[in-house]
Amino acid sequence: MFHLCKPHNTTMASSLHQNPTFLKPQPSLTPKHATTRRNYIPVRCGRPRSQRGPLIKGRFLSIEAIQAIQTLKRINRINPPNQTQLLSNTLTRLIKSDLVATLHELLRQQHCTLALRVFSAVRSEYGADLSLYAEMVQALDKCNMSEDVDRLIEEIEMEGGIRCDEVQRKGILNLIKAVVCAQRRESTVRIYEMMKRSGWGSSVEPDEYVVRVLSNGLKGLGEEELALHIQNEYDRFFKEKFDMFRI
Repeated sequence: MFHLCKPHNTTMASSLHQNPTFLKPQPSLTPKHATTRRNYIPVRCGRPRSQRGPLIKGRFLSIEAIQAIQTLKRINRINPPNQTQLLSNTLTRLIKSDLVATLHELLRQQHCTLALRVFSAVRSEYGADLSLYAEMVQALDKCNMSEDVDRLIEEIEMEGGIRCDEVQRKGILNLIKAVVCAQRRESTVRIYEMMKRSGWGSSVEPDEYVVRVLSNGLKGLGEEELALHIQNEYDRFFKEKFDMFRI
């Protein structure tokens, strides 16, 4: 006779029901500190780049120039009886580069009254080209000191006028633009007269761009007849020059 045996899977099933914890997930054996997540908050130092002020290229002041500017402002604020002498003593101690740097910084800060004193020192000690005069005119116009613009042009005339040559071409152009922008009609006419006395348009070949800026500026200031005269002179000069080469 054969004896029937119960299958082993029945015993295994009953064992699973008796030990339900066998089916529960077992805790990880990984160390506790390895599973901990840390949140890092980024910290930015300084202001964002979009809020930073623009860099000013090429503006370097020596200690002497900075001290001179501070002294000039203090003297101007206190206004002592010997103010002129104190200002002169401060400026005469500066070398040319520091003196010019002081002038440019005062113009940038629109301290035009002090800048005029410094400009006078620069002009008397080292002379001033027309481009520097043009910078002064622009600053004085911003400070609503139009009469001082006219005085500067008068000083150019008293000191010998304008020399028309290739070296002064850029300075003449800058000065004309500055005076026209300042709406100084008489000073613009005076510049043209000084140029004529220097031989501009006769012995000195007129520059086409200078002619256009000058004539358009005079036209805008109400000197239409003079503007037309300048343009006609320019055309006649080059017509005669062309005829001479053709012969």
